[in-house]
Amino acid sequence: MTPVTPPTAPAAQRPDSSGHFGPFGGRYVPETLMQTLLDLDQEYRSVWQDESFHRELDELLREYAGRPTPLTRARRTEEFLGGHLRVYFKREDLLHTGAHKLNNTLGQVLLARRLGKKRIIAETGAGQHGVATATACALFGLQCTVYMGKEDTERQALNVFRMKLMGAEVVPVTSGTATLKDATNEAMREWLSTCGETHYIIGSCVGPHPFPMMVRDFQTVIGNETREQILAKENRLPTDILACVGGGSNSLGMFHPFFNDAAVRLHGVEAEGKGIASGQHAATITTAKVGIFQGSKSYVLQTPDGQITPAHSISAGLDYPGVGPEHSYYHQSGRATYTSITDEEALAALRKTAELEGILPALETAHAIAQLHKLAPGLPQDSLVVVCMSGRGDKDVFSLMKHVEV
Repeated sequence: MTPVTPPTAPAAQRPDSSGHFGPFGGRYVPETLMQTLLDLDQEYRSVWQDESFHRELDELLREYAGRPTPLTRARRTEEFLGGHLRVYFKREDLLHTGAHKLNNTLGQVLLARRLGKKRIIAETGAGQHGVATATACALFGLQCTVYMGKEDTERQALNVFRMKLMGAEVVPVTSGTATLKDATNEAMREWLSTCGETHYIIGSCVGPHPFPMMVRDFQTVIGNETREQILAKENRLPTDILACVGGGSNSLGMFHPFFNDAAVRLHGVEAEGKGIASGQHAATITTAKVGIFQGSKSYVLQTPDGQITPAHSISAGLDYPGVGPEHSYYHQSGRATYTSITDEEALAALRKTAELEGILPALETAHAIAQLHKLAPGLPQDSLVVVCMSGRGDKDVFSLMKHVEV
């Protein structure tokens, strides 16, 4: 496979010097963090153009993480959907640790070493980013602390155990809704006081600049591989690409390399939870209100006076009241279409995929698969669809046992 290379994207895909994608993004942080972010931005831009950095990262992705991940034909899903589509799953569930998150943590740990940082902190919701961070820290002998909402530590107990096995400290967060938003708040507070010796590995394309850009760049290996693989298999690009959207790293990693291919339709799928009308959802773009949240300007779930409202999703990784600023730009510009899927629809899609393909997708991924089920009847004959299989569902088994009868 073609190795990761420095970006050659047009200006529309790169944030400006202050980190804005159109009107979204930026750095809305306390003054004490501003210089740290400026230094991080400068160092990142330097290493991203350094071929030796890419050689080291490529070797890790290949020899340690297991890239390239397969692009798997989903033949029984095609039959279930009527036989008029060709469907492929991009198998990030087969990456070491079970999800796409390791692409980012390996890159950021390499960056942290160049910055001379000996300690890493992170936040996690579904636990996969926490596991990937603990994994990268164990590999390089770095101290690791992971903040996780108490509710998420309970529904993702398996991943908590995995993090601890690799030597990470897991800090349960009890403030607010005790979920991903609150874990991120606590990690940012800690970074504010320890940024001299600590690097904060944000797990998605959110937060102050340069994090949305960095995380997106490290995840573009997904879309770059997909482009090469689909051309080899089908001699054409996909007509449609689907991916789940919480903060948005797996989806932007997939979408970004296809940004200039106007004929490729991009579909981001958010968590509708118990339904938009119920108020218990995480459909940030679907309900579209612009605000400032955790260091950047983007679409946010909020009250009329700007207070952040709780999010809900059965999937811990989508249970977040914001979205990355680049996704906001994609939505505003019309480059991608955003829809939402309920908990019930995601559970049904997960079970159907397990029965049809022998693949247990993560609950997050199941949202994208459920949207494919909805889209399929209206797609033209011989459409070529790729779904980003962002992670595997082993982590969700305890939650599934409460909701799915077998």
